[in-house]
Parts: sequence; C-alpha cells; structure tokens
Amino acid sequence: MTKTVHHWIGGKTVEGTSGNFGPVTDPATGAVTTQVAFASAEEVERAVAIARAAYLTWGTSSLAQRTTVLFKFRALLDANRDAIAELITAEHGKVHSDALGEVARGLEIVDLACGITTQLKGELSTQVSSRVDVASIRQPLGVVAGITPFNFPAMVPMWMFPIAIACGNTFILKPSEKDPSASMKIAELLAEAGLPDGVFTVLHGDRVAVDALLAHPDIAAVSFVGSTPIARHIHATASAHGKRVQALGGAKNHMLVLPDADLDAAADAAVSAAYGSAGERCMAISAVVAVGAIGDELVERIRERAEKIKIGPGNDPSSEMGPLITAAHRDKVASYVKGAAAQGATVVLDGSDYTVEGFENGHWIGLSLLDHVPTTADAYRDEIFGPVLCVLRAETYEEGLALINASPFGNGTAIFTRDGGAARRFQLEVEAGMVGVNVPIPVPVGYHSFGGWKDSLFGDHHVYGNDGTHFYTRGKVVTTRWPDPADGPSGVDLGFPTSR
Repeated sequence: MTKTVHHWIGGKTVEGTSGNFGPVTDPATGAVTTQVAFASAEEVERAVAIARAAYLTWGTSSLAQRTTVLFKFRALLDANRDAIAELITAEHGKVHSDALGEVARGLEIVDLACGITTQLKGELSTQVSSRVDVASIRQPLGVVAGITPFNFPAMVPMWMFPIAIACGNTFILKPSEKDPSASMKIAELLAEAGLPDGVFTVLHGDRVAVDALLAHPDIAAVSFVGSTPIARHIHATASAHGKRVQALGGAKNHMLVLPDADLDAAADAAVSAAYGSAGERCMAISAVVAVGAIGDELVERIRERAEKIKIGPGNDPSSEMGPLITAAHRDKVASYVKGAAAQGATVVLDGSDYTVEGFENGHWIGLSLLDHVPTTADAYRDEIFGPVLCVLRAETYEEGLALINASPFGNGTAIFTRDGGAARRFQLEVEAGMVGVNVPIPVPVGYHSFGGWKDSLFGDHHVYGNDGTHFYTRGKVVTTRWPDPADGPSGVDLGFPTSR
C-alpha cells in the first residue's frame, strides 16, 4: 500500500481533508512510493490560526526558553543525520553522502540560531538629553512562512525556520511536494525537543496552498527559494499583500579560469561543482569561461574526469551521482544537450540517453559537456538544473568578466588563478552576490548571509547570517525620561523638545 504524507499542525500529524494528493516517486526506480496530501485554502486558514495563537505566547517567551529548545533540537538532529539523509535519498535521489552533507550545512544554521542571543542584543544611549535615554530593540514579526524547493529538502528549510523561531516567530513551512518526508521528520524532532505546539507547521500542497499563504493577512513575511519566474511571482504577490519578502531565484553560475590557473585544480573543481547533486543546485557551476589558450587543455581534463564518475542509485555506496528528481525534468535536461549542436556548440560528452542496468525505469541522465557554447544557445541562456556543463571561450580577463556580468543572473561565481591582483579585481568588479577565489561553490558559512544579485534575488534581505535575523525581526526605538524625585512640576511646554 502506498504511504501517505499528511500535514504537521498544532504539534502533530493531521490528515489532509482536501481529497487532493500528489505522487512521490523513487527517482532510481521511477516507482511511485508515496502520496502527499495537498492543503486546501481552508486548511491553510486553520493552520495559520493555530500558528497565530501559538505566537501569542512564543513571541513573548524568553530567549533562554527558545535557545534551550534549539539546543535540544540540534542534538536530536545530529543523532538522526542518517535517518534524514535516507529519506532525502529515497525521494530526491541524491547519493547518501551528499544528503548527509546537506544535513550538516543545515546544522550550521541551527548552531547560529542557538547563539541568537548575541544577534538580538539591542543598543542603549544614555543621557542623550537631560535624563533621557534612547534604546533600540528588535522584536519578532508574528507568523512567517517558508516555501522551499525539492533540491535541498532539509537544508533550505533550515536556512529559515531556526532563525525565525529563535527570534520569536512561529513558522509555517510549505516544502516541495516532490520530496516531503524530510520536513515531517524535522517536525517530529522539533516536537521531541520541546517546541510548543503550533510554533512549527508543515503544510504540503501546490499553488492553491502557496497562494493562500501569500494572501493571508496574518502571514507577516515570506521566504522563498526556487526558480526566477516563481521568485518574481512570490515577491510581487506577497509584497502586494503587505508582506516582507525574501525570494531567491535561479542562477547561471560562471567559473572564470585564467591562463595561470592550476588546470588540474580547476578541472577537479569544475567537475565537482557542475555535476555534484546531479547539477540540481542553484550554486552549481554551469558555465566555465576559459581565458586565452588554455581552453582545449582544460576541456580535455574535465572530460577525462567526467567520464569516470559512477552513476547509480543514491543508496549504493559506490555511486557518485544519482538520478534526477522526475522523468519530466530528466527529459527537459536532455533536450538542451540534444539541441546544443544545432545552436553552435560542440558536444564533447552527451549523457542524454544514459541508463543504469537493473534500474532502467529510473530518471537517469549522464554527464554532458558542451564546448564553444555561444551565448545565444539555450543551454547557456537557461538555468538547466542538471548535469550539463557549458564551456565558453574568452581572449582576455576583461572579455570574460564582461561575459559574466552580461548574464541576467548574479547568484554565485568563481575565479581560478594564481594572480592575487586579478582575483582582487574580480571580486570587486564581478556582478554577483557570492564570489569564490579558487573555491568553486562559494556558499557562505552560517554566520555570513547567502544571496545573489539581479534576477537571482527579489527583496532586500539575503538568508541566514545577520540578514536572516534582521528579516525575521523589526526594529523599535524607545526614548525614556524619568524625572528626578527632587524635581518639581516642569509645566506645559508646547515647543519642540531640545537635546540639551
């Protein structure tokens, strides 16, 4: 019998009542293993009401109470790494080691949330005027929501809810309907850690649930990670309903390789960053810009490494790359490779017809490498979100930089060089929010913030780090004057207060 994943509301599993369900497949076999309940607008309304009621006490709870729960949650999360990783592999398809790495990066943000007390410290200025003090404090927003993608079903939610909860908000998670089970396991661990009922909610669903959250008057803020068209919609719709929004969109991350670079290190980095997690990550390197005469040699070294990658089921310890999330997505990714030559690219490796023996119905695709890709080709212009690496050529650093800066995306980028001066220029001149110098995937550690520029981010705040704390709180300034007991009545003064 197919398993059903329901919602998590009020500290327990609640069966969906809409009658609508979506299929969840095992990407390695193509078999439907689970169905997930889709929330109706009425179910969203009830869940928000419960979260709003929980905020009335959680929002005024002590920092000590909040961090005590988070420390317990961190310990439980650490103890259950393997269990969460197994759920991710079963529904997403990524190899177990990659799934474990995802949980580890999520733990970084839980660590940050456990130490939120220093992030929430206010400021005090005494005696700004005679016996007048001014204090700045930060307070929670209320009920906030997170809408997260399929590619990191544990990590991306943990970029959001630990900080939101630590700041005193209640949090409603709408995870991807393609791999919903990890979010339910996380909800169970939060309850086991002592989080009060209603502080954390998981609502599964499709656009009906999303639109209900975006329009609900009791949702104060929305966080989103996904494609650029959806990020733009989320930002416009939620903003129109008066909400604070951080919406992270798509990417086309470039790696600039200068002639003086260590080509073995650059090739290793390109293969790891382009094909890790089957390319299904917004920080994947999907375009390498080879500068000068090194292009042919660099492409050959990438090809040699790519051909050795072992593709197979994510639960096979020998597998280095798993399948794609759905058959439809696999077919879309393959179409970019099949159409590349007609649009002017040289197909060095074509993985579009790859299969794994014994798992022929899985969502398999091999590694593809395209060289001499024109900037007009679809494979370069679009975010493919699969194991396809484009190589472009540039004669100079300036030409390569201009090519990168012309992209509508500005998520992450990297430069490989031994020249410190060139690296310094690049980090100042490139138009992207995250820059790596001889680091192919420059995802910031938890106490710095993650986010891109241009069409990769809609809203003013990046996620986690200081930006995360500011996003989930609002500032208040309190001006106080206490009269001295020895003073007599001062009388009425209709003039503007002075600062003397």
